[in-house]
Amino acid sequence: MDKPIRIMPCLDMQNGRVVKGVHFVDIRDAGDPVECARAYCAAGADELALLDITATVEGRATMLDVVSRVADVVTVPFTVGGGISDVKSAELILEAGADKVSTSSAAFRKPELIPDMVKAFGADKVTVAIDVDRNPAMASGYEVYIDGGRTATGADAIEWAKRVEGYGVPVILPTSKAGDGARTGYDLPVIRALKQAVSAEIVASGGAGQMAHFREAAEAGATILLAASVFHFGTIDIGELKAYLEKQGLPVYQEKAGQ
Repeated sequence: MDKPIRIMPCLDMQNGRVVKGVHFVDIRDAGDPVECARAYCAAGADELALLDITATVEGRATMLDVVSRVADVVTVPFTVGGGISDVKSAELILEAGADKVSTSSAAFRKPELIPDMVKAFGADKVTVAIDVDRNPAMASGYEVYIDGGRTATGADAIEWAKRVEGYGVPVILPTSKAGDGARTGYDLPVIRALKQAVSAEIVASGGAGQMAHFREAAEAGATILLAASVFHFGTIDIGELKAYLEKQGLPVYQEKAGQ
């Protein structure tokens, strides 16, 4: 394993509140984003993600006031996604206090957006998210979905990831529609396939329900372990999770003094 494991709680946002669904639907409230962000930083999160899950389908930009308020309290790298459709909208998110932007549907529809953002902000500011679902008709067995998992594209997920990496993107965030919110474990085959296909860091996303699932994702090749409901609803404590992963012999990120 080339990099230490980092834990990344994800705040899925809708109407200014943190929410969590199952398979991208059945949404329920999970709290205030600022309070959630503050609590996660205190609990030992290594990074934080905020995803405005309906911005793209509603044809609007991410709520900048929420980004700004969360940015005021976070003490770790902070990635924001949802509704980032061009370089200008990404610039506004970064100006509001985000450390990185994540783009998914817009990047798929307009792939030139990816190199444009890398050129404008630097590769370390850009993450590309890929929503995937199983489809045996695809060469890899996985198809790209857009619009918050609503729209099938007919594109092979692994081939798209290779193209994304070709633009210089250092982090790819695949979310399995089958696993999202189900707490039955990450979709390990897609993590392994991506790890084999690209050298970018892989974020495991969608399906964590117990500590063993995080270990399995790390062993499959993910170095950033993202989860939402198990943290939002108190199922798993971040500090205990890190201690568990270390006991399993995995390298866990340790913040250096003075950082």
